[in-house]
Amino acid sequence: MIEVVNLTKRFTLSREQQREMGFGFTGSTVDAVSDLSFTCQPGRVLTLLGPNGAGKTTALRIIAGMLKPTSGTVTIAGHDVVRERRKVLSRLGFLTGSTGLYDRLTPTELLRYHADLHRLDRGTFETRKDQLFRLLGIDEFAGRRVGKLSTGMKQKVSIARTIIHDPQVVVFDEPTSGLDVLAARSIMDLIRTCREDGKTVIFSTHIMGEVSLLSDDLAIIHRGKLLYSGAFADFRNQMHTDSLEDEFVRVLSG
Repeated sequence: MIEVVNLTKRFTLSREQQREMGFGFTGSTVDAVSDLSFTCQPGRVLTLLGPNGAGKTTALRIIAGMLKPTSGTVTIAGHDVVRERRKVLSRLGFLTGSTGLYDRLTPTELLRYHADLHRLDRGTFETRKDQLFRLLGIDEFAGRRVGKLSTGMKQKVSIARTIIHDPQVVVFDEPTSGLDVLAARSIMDLIRTCREDGKTVIFSTHIMGEVSLLSDDLAIIHRGKLLYSGAFADFRNQMHTDSLEDEFVRVLSG
């Protein structure tokens, strides 16, 4: 389970960054996320929805233990991400678009390396690798060096690396961004599989179609603030417009 309580992350801006904020900005700090609270339960997919720059990636990086919050707390499987980081990392898989891969390794070698970091025995590694390669369609390029792979192929390898250790909690930061339809579909199938396996899954997106297909729960953020948190079915039932996209725009405008 992921529990986020009153989460705030404040960044101090340099003079150049203050100028880049535009005319009328007079402060020296900015809150990327402000007082966020939501919960993601095992066996459910929570979608973190918001426009570009809403604070989604900052929130997810705090959840993954990559950033320390200014205030508030995050617990994963009952462990605080700041005070019990090692315990959190053993239970967490985190995918972000900015995570690089080792170009000189093959997908098989790369997964073996990360499996060793998590101290997986050889038999468990082979079983997990075969499952993930089959599910994501990696078998056909498993022996090629990562540097020679396409963007979609690399993203599949990144996802396999993210969950090779079979984590209880999986965090995906816009996992289908920039991918073709087939690659995106295989990743969405994987998210469904994680849910079926009883994992706690949170992913961020700004693509409405993904929200409809995957969401059990929904959290909408804009300019770092939480605008909605609850079951996706409840959100659909209380919509004031005819489409999810129109309703999303209405909520942001409000």
